[in-house]
Amino acid sequence: MNDNRAPMAVIGAGSWGTALAIQLARAGNDVRLWGRDREAIDVMRRERCNTRYLPDAPFPERVIVEADLDLALAGATTVLVVVPSHAFRATLSSLQAHADVIGNGFGLAWATKGLEMASGELPHQVAAGTLPAVQRLAVLSGPTFATEVGAGLPTAMTVAARPMSFADELAARLSSQAFRAYTSGDMIGVEVGGAVKNALAIAAGLADGLGFGANARVALINRGLREMTRFGIALGADEETFAGLAAMGDLVLTCTDDQSRNRRMGLALAAGQGAERAAAAIGQVVEGVKAAKAVHQQAQRLGVDMPIVEQIYRILYENVDPRDAVQALMGRASRSENDRES
Repeated sequence: MNDNRAPMAVIGAGSWGTALAIQLARAGNDVRLWGRDREAIDVMRRERCNTRYLPDAPFPERVIVEADLDLALAGATTVLVVVPSHAFRATLSSLQAHADVIGNGFGLAWATKGLEMASGELPHQVAAGTLPAVQRLAVLSGPTFATEVGAGLPTAMTVAARPMSFADELAARLSSQAFRAYTSGDMIGVEVGGAVKNALAIAAGLADGLGFGANARVALINRGLREMTRFGIALGADEETFAGLAAMGDLVLTCTDDQSRNRRMGLALAAGQGAERAAAAIGQVVEGVKAAKAVHQQAQRLGVDMPIVEQIYRILYENVDPRDAVQALMGRASRSENDRES
C-alpha cells in the first residue's frame, strides 16, 4: 500500500475520471476528485458514488470528493486531468491560475484522447504550451471501459511519460491486483492511438449497423490500424507502439464492444439517425465525431492517406450517404497490402 504518498488530484468527475479515482484509491493512494458541476459533486459526496455514470462502483474511503478546486489541488504531487479534448486547454489554463496551491514540482498527467480541433495539436503539445514550467508530463491510455475499471475487473493500460521515471511512478501508483499499467516513452504514439481509434470505431459501428458482417469488421480494424500507424509515424511516433495496448488494443476494444460510445454512434448513423440526435441519445461526449474532423484535417496537412477516416469525416460533416462512402472505399485501386502510402 502507498499510505505515505502525497495526495493525487483527479480533475474531471465523468465516468472515466471517476473510475480512475476509484482505481488509484484501490491501489493505496489518497485521491481528491473534482468536477465542475457543483450540484453533481454534492450528490457524489453524499451518496459516496457517481450515481449518474458509475452507480455500482462505491467510492473507497481514500476518495475525497471536492467542489473547491483549490482544496482538490492543495499539496498534490500529481494532477490527473480527465476531460473531453475540447475542454483540455481551458482546464489546463485553470490549473495555471491555481498553480500556487499545488505541490512544488508536481507532475501533470491526462487521460484525454483527441487532437485539438483549432490547432491540430496533440494533448502533450497543448500541455507544454499552456503549462511550460511543468517538467513531468504523462498520458494514460489503452483498452479501458470505465464501468469495468470501476467494478474492479482485470484491466491493463499504458502510461507514456517524459521523463520515463514519471511513467514508472504513475504505473506503480495505478497498479493493483486486478489492474496492470505498462510504461512507454512514446507519448506521440500513445496519443495518436487514443485519438484515431475513436473515429475508426464509428466506422466499425456503421459497418455492423449496415449488416456488412464480421469479415468487413475485421478488415476495417486491420486497415484502420494501418492508417493510424502511418499517421503516427508522420507525427514522429515509434511504429512498434501501434502493436501495443494504446493503439491496437484500444482499437479492437472500441470497435467491437457496444460499451463504446463511438461504436454506438456508428450504429445510430447506420439506422438513419443524425449525429446530433445520436449524441443526445448516448448522453455523453462522443469523441470520435470531433476526432474524425481533427485527424482528417491534420492528415491532409501532412499528406497522409487515411481513406477510412476521410469517409467517416464525409459522412459526419458533408452528409455523404454511408453506403456511398462504403462504395468509395471498396472502389479504390488495388495495391500491395504493405504499401506505406495507402
